[in-house]
Amino acid sequence: MQYNVKIEAFEGPLDLLLHLINRLEIDIYDIPVSEITEQYLIYIHAMKEFQLDIASEYLVMAATLLAIKSKMLLPKYEEEEDEEFFDYEEGQDPRDELVERLIEYKKYKEAAEDLKTLEQERGLMYTKPPSDLSQYAEEDRADNTRLDVTLYDMLGAFQKLLRRKKLQKPVTAKIARQEIPIERRMEEIRGMLSSSGGRKNFNDLFPEMERGHIVVTFLAILELMKRKEVSVEQEGNFADIFISAQRGANEVGHH
Repeated sequence: MQYNVKIEAFEGPLDLLLHLINRLEIDIYDIPVSEITEQYLIYIHAMKEFQLDIASEYLVMAATLLAIKSKMLLPKYEEEEDEEFFDYEEGQDPRDELVERLIEYKKYKEAAEDLKTLEQERGLMYTKPPSDLSQYAEEDRADNTRLDVTLYDMLGAFQKLLRRKKLQKPVTAKIARQEIPIERRMEEIRGMLSSSGGRKNFNDLFPEMERGHIVVTFLAILELMKRKEVSVEQEGNFADIFISAQRGANEVGHH
């Protein structure tokens, strides 16, 4: 059975050249072609010794290095005679094209290494698909988790309501002697919520223009909140407030 040995793998001839340049600490802008060619051919022969398939691009690069080496070794007069063969412009360094290719390849190689590092760092993170939390929507609503609606928010909504109805006069002690009992108004609010699917805009609970009715309605809402028969919701700061009947509130309210 044939036994194949794998040596250090390279992505192509330019990758092998960069490896040699780094190992030999060579200036990429001033490549000693003779030395780099010798080292390159050593690797090519090693591939043959270990019975590795040598891609044609490696052989093309070997031929290119040998051509550049020959070009640089030729005397000046022979260089002019063989100008057509090497196809170099007058005064051009034979290594220039190879250097440009190496620099361009190096940029892409470094970019690829950076991306690989980012990939490895991202691989250390664990993610999961978003969970379906729709089953908790009703519970969130009941627990008033959208925003904490405080008494100050309710008073602010009440002030807005007064401005809308153009009742700017302060509330007086006469409120205590209003003929509408709070308990009766609470029962009416329960009925309004029940007929509207259990949820109603705060402003819609004040159909009457009379000040006493407005004040008693507001106190009735506060009492229902205190008894946890209703919950208060607000989608965002300064948004409308909604009153929602709590599940089982009717049973609680009648006990």
